[in-house]
Amino acid sequence: MNPEVGFIGLLAFTVVCLAVAAWTGRQRRLRPHLTAVTLAVLGLAGAIAFALRVGERYDLASAGVITPVHLALARVATASYLGPLVTGPLVLAGRLRGRLHHRLAWTAIALTVAATVTGAWMLLAAERL
Repeated sequence: MNPEVGFIGLLAFTVVCLAVAAWTGRQRRLRPHLTAVTLAVLGLAGAIAFALRVGERYDLASAGVITPVHLALARVATASYLGPLVTGPLVLAGRLRGRLHHRLAWTAIALTVAATVTGAWMLLAAERL
């Protein structure tokens, strides 16, 4: 499969799953929420794998300062998924209030959007090999 097609497809899939996870989480619909979260994490893993292949097709250094900014932001965004993944079960077990989980989840979503925007900027600025 073409890496660009795979990347864009899985990234879009991840974003849709995150939106569904946010919506079902707010409605406290546990089963569809957990399904959407699981699919979002799997989609993100696949999107990252394709992103690495896409990066091999570009001279990312030619994009300038946006490349290290994007790469750092992408790492932080990926790591931010750990927050809601850890706090979610604690909320279900009654050991933690939902507010922290909610804030961490929205932080992960916001960082994912920021990484997506900077990634697109980086690819638009880079020279294709």
